[in-house]
Formats: sequence, structure tokens, C-alpha cells
Amino acid sequence: MAGAVGKSENCRVTEKIGIVGAGIVGLAVARELAQARGAEVTVLEKEGRVGAHQTGHNSGVVHAGIYYPPGSLKAKLCREGVALLKDYCAAHALPYLEVGKLVVASTTAERPRLSALAERARANGVPGISELDGLGLREIEPHAVGVGAIHSPRTAICDFPAVARRLAQDVAELGGSVRLAHPVRAIRERPGGVEVLAGRRKLVFDRLVVCGGLNTDAVARMAGSPGDVRIVPFRGDFYALKGAAKDLVRGLIYPVPDPRYPFLGVHLTRQTDGRVLAGPNAVLALAYEGYGSAVRWRNYCNFRQIFGWPGTLRLARAHWRTGLRELHGSLVKREFLRATRRYVPALTASDLERTEGGVRAQAVARDGRMVDDFVVDLHGRVVLVRNAPSPAATSSLAIARHIAGIVPAPVR
Repeated sequence: MAGAVGKSENCRVTEKIGIVGAGIVGLAVARELAQARGAEVTVLEKEGRVGAHQTGHNSGVVHAGIYYPPGSLKAKLCREGVALLKDYCAAHALPYLEVGKLVVASTTAERPRLSALAERARANGVPGISELDGLGLREIEPHAVGVGAIHSPRTAICDFPAVARRLAQDVAELGGSVRLAHPVRAIRERPGGVEVLAGRRKLVFDRLVVCGGLNTDAVARMAGSPGDVRIVPFRGDFYALKGAAKDLVRGLIYPVPDPRYPFLGVHLTRQTDGRVLAGPNAVLALAYEGYGSAVRWRNYCNFRQIFGWPGTLRLARAHWRTGLRELHGSLVKREFLRATRRYVPALTASDLERTEGGVRAQAVARDGRMVDDFVVDLHGRVVLVRNAPSPAATSSLAIARHIAGIVPAPVR
């Protein structure tokens, strides 16, 4: 096969597998299946580039595993994923910087949650965790304030879009293909395979793996498996620090998270290119790809699907006060500034410049509960990744191994 670089001449293709979605998870899955099983993989992506959505719209943090319940799939795959990602970046000369993270308690009322978080981090095997007082945290971040903090010195940052591009190159070198501008329009399971209409092409695979992110529900319906959870999009706004304000933050400064939500709160994160971002918040979006706060009618094509799911309205009813507070912070810059000044009081309004935001694909159950862990389902010949929120980018290479173990092997 032309372009099948990296395959042994004795390696015979035993299965054809399609992957929907060229985000970092989909590309990692494609690479794993091609490398570990010798499968001929084809990645189908509706956009004209890889990593166009969640992969390319995040803060670039490689999470160490502080937040996740011990024994959960998130905790397991995060810790495995960190090690794999670090080695992968080193092997391909991709940026990976262990800048360290502070999780800061700004009041004494937050101290018990901070201590519980430190215990959880240690249970998950996060290396180097230490608890600091108000003076100790300033030795790490001289411009930060708080009554105490957890320090995770090995928490890192990387360039996830660059990782995605390298994974796409790996797929090609392993004899697979990444077909951009190929939106999936129909899926039909038939005896012996799965027929997929992508763009104007009709393709047939032995198996199909759906890593659709924000578009997961639409693809799942095509596969005849709408499921018991649905994606509800949450928009996150970011500001970038300007000029000398960037020097006020050395690494990563996070608040103590609210245990009721899977979101981590507005935080300050240094980037591999030297920028420092403030954000994101979490505002219920009106469209799956509703990145901007401006009202555009074309973005409302998903409105019926989002708000037609009973879980969305139940979620909104249960947390409307928090939702209004997040929306206010999105619309009013001084409220966003107040959230950052809680930890770095030297920041001023002139230091913040709005930059591109992102949208998180968050699975919500019918009862309005936000699903916190990864969710992967098998439906006939189709594997559906229904929920892969943060730390999915961190965990992507480990998630790929996990999913490869779920995809049934061909009958010999």
C-alpha cells in the first residue's frame, strides 16, 4: 500500500477500522490501532484541519491527577497518560515543560477541601505533592496570595495541537489516512461491516470508533444508539495577560474547585509560547460550536437538540444561580478580573485582553447529573466515546490503549 511507512513487509492488514474525529483522542486511537494491531485505519474529520475543536481550544495543561476520585477511570488513565505523553513529546521534540501548579485556598473555609485534595492526589500517586502555608506559596509564586496551597511541581504544559499534528503524521506513516473535510452523513451496520457515508464517499469498515467530541450525539444517532447521556456544551472564555503582567505568573495558579462541578474554576496558566491565560469560566452554550458570546442565528441549529434533552433543563433548574453568576462573569470584564485578583491581586483591568475561547463537551444524564468519568460504549460494530472531558488531552495516549482493548478483534 502506498504510504504505508513503518509497516513490516510481512505485516498483513487483518482489519479496516474507521475513526470519526481528528481531535487528539481520535488520532491517538487511530495510531494505537494501527501500531498495536496492524489495522488499516481511516480517520474521518469534518473540518479542514486536525484538532480544530477541543484539542485546539484549551489551556495546554498536562494534568497530574490531583482532582480525580482514586480508582476512577479518569484517575487511572490520567496517571498513565502523563507518563506516555511526556515520553511521546520527548521522542518527537515537542514542547513539554514541568512548570508546576499551585492550588490555592483563598480563605480558611477552603482549607478542609484543600487538605482532602492533597490526600486524593497522594492516593492517585501524583509525585512531589506538598502542602504550603501563605508564606510558602509565595516562594513558588511571589505575586500570589492565599492562606494555603497544594504544590504539584511535576504538573506540566504542552502544545496539544502540535501533538495532534504529530499523531496524524504517525497515522500516515503507519499506512493509515486522515481524511479532512469528510463529515460523516450516514452510518449503516450491515452483515460483516459498517458502511459510512463521509462527504461524498461511501466507505466500509470492519469496525467504527466514534471520537466525535462536541458532535458525538449526532454521530451516535446515525449509528442507531442515541444513548442514556447526551453532550451539553459549555463555553469557556479566556483572557490573555498583556505586557509585564505576564511576569506575575511563573507557572499555573488554580483555585480550590467546587466539588459540585467537574469544572476547575478560573485559573492562570502559562503557555509553552510564553503567553499567560486567565480562564476559563463555564457558561452553558447555545450551540455545540458556540465559541463566541455574540448572538448569531446560524449557531442555533443545535438549540433543539441541546434543550430537548431533559437533563439539560434539570441541570439548569438545579444550578441556575451558578449559571447566572458564570454568565455575568462572561459578559462583565470586571467580574472576570475579580476572579483572577483573588489569587494575584496585582492584576488590573488593563492587563487582561480577551482571546479565543473554547467549548467543552460535557455529558449530562437524563436526571441532570453531569457525568464526571470517561464513558465508552460498544454498540454492535461501533465503539462510542460518549464522554471524554478534561483530562482527555492529557490522557489521550492511555485512552487510546483503553479503547483499543474495547474494540473487538477480528474473528480468525
